[in-house]
Amino acid sequence: MPACARSTANRSSPKRRWSTPRSTRGTIATVSARSFEDFKVGDLYRSRVGRTISQADNTHFTLLTHNTNQIHFNTHYAAQTEFEKPLVNSFLTLAIVTGLMTPDTSERGFALGIKDVTLPAPLFEGDTLYADTEVLEARPSRSRPGWGIVTLKQRGIKQDGTIVLVMTRVIMVPTRALAASVRFPEPRA
Repeated sequence: MPACARSTANRSSPKRRWSTPRSTRGTIATVSARSFEDFKVGDLYRSRVGRTISQADNTHFTLLTHNTNQIHFNTHYAAQTEFEKPLVNSFLTLAIVTGLMTPDTSERGFALGIKDVTLPAPLFEGDTLYADTEVLEARPSRSRPGWGIVTLKQRGIKQDGTIVLVMTRVIMVPTRALAASVRFPEPRA
């Protein structure tokens, strides 16, 4: 999935704006974490990188989370199913999509919830996962001054364009004023 520069050009609807950092000479441009004011309803963000899922990723995550469903780690068992090979653990898919989108969405904030998760197609070991996000809602927090609540629709997309995950995430992000007052810790000299 190629990166595209911020644009007000219509990709699928006149209300949408794509927002992805521009790459320069083969390097990936970085984005400073967004503040609440940076989120506009209809904006779309694409992950700057993809993540190929290995057998080790899938097996370790499955065992780490005590998921005993053999469809995720037993090739012999999986060969006898309609999928014919191990499926990537759906929570690993969710975690990687969240991680791919964190620099563009919640690097300064935190999660309030995830809902409406669907898995419309399988993801297999060896597939490369990309992600995109649409801003559905952005409003100031009523209970936490200096913070905003942003609702996002996020999708996981395989290398061939197949959508493998759709979810709604709700995050809390600081306003510019609050974010400017927070300093990340640095090692002492």
